[in-house]
Amino acid sequence: MDGFGIRIEGLSKRYGEGDTAVDALKDVNMTVAPGEVVGLIGPSGSGKSTLLKCLGAVIEPTKGKMTVGDEVIFDDGWKISDLRALRRDRIGFVFQAPYLIPFLDVTDNVALLPMLAGRPNNEARKRALELLEALDMGHRAKAQPAQLSGGEQQRIAIARALANQPPVILADEPTAPLDSERALSVVRILNQMAQQFKTAIIVVTHDEKIIPTFKRIYHIRDGKTFEEKGQ
Repeated sequence: MDGFGIRIEGLSKRYGEGDTAVDALKDVNMTVAPGEVVGLIGPSGSGKSTLLKCLGAVIEPTKGKMTVGDEVIFDDGWKISDLRALRRDRIGFVFQAPYLIPFLDVTDNVALLPMLAGRPNNEARKRALELLEALDMGHRAKAQPAQLSGGEQQRIAIARALANQPPVILADEPTAPLDSERALSVVRILNQMAQQFKTAIIVVTHDEKIIPTFKRIYHIRDGKTFEEKGQ
């Protein structure tokens, strides 16, 4: 895949109006190539969550342009009529907590999104099992979430994010609850999956254990971004 998995150009987000207005994002520019994992770091209140919510079509930017894969999704206004379908089909999410559905087994937790997108149940489960095998979790396919360790649950969350083959995954503090070994394992998996499926991944993190693993890092401070080359 050529080009960019993610391209953000001149993105701004203002909350409120007049004297009480707050500029959460100010002319943000960012690119992430297919197959690349990029870190996004910054202090609390710097705009990280706002940027992820804009890119994830959860909140509407004030101005700017966002491209996901080969499709412009925002250009001073949404260019997509069905934002829920965009989030379901084109953007994968991995959060600090796995948010697995406790009464579904591992396979159905991963297969649920493709099912909701209209894929036949057997095809969705086949896709889920392929992802579980790729993540070395095939042996846990019939397990319930409560039977899994924290690291295993996060692997399932990554499989779920990949289930609809999105060009983009947004990961918000995915290693925060994990110890060093499991945190680094999750980062290795994200890099492996990014390269295997040509997915562009942004990882928001405060986790000093994993920051050295990124080849490219964007810092965000007071709503503005600047790039730092990683190790």
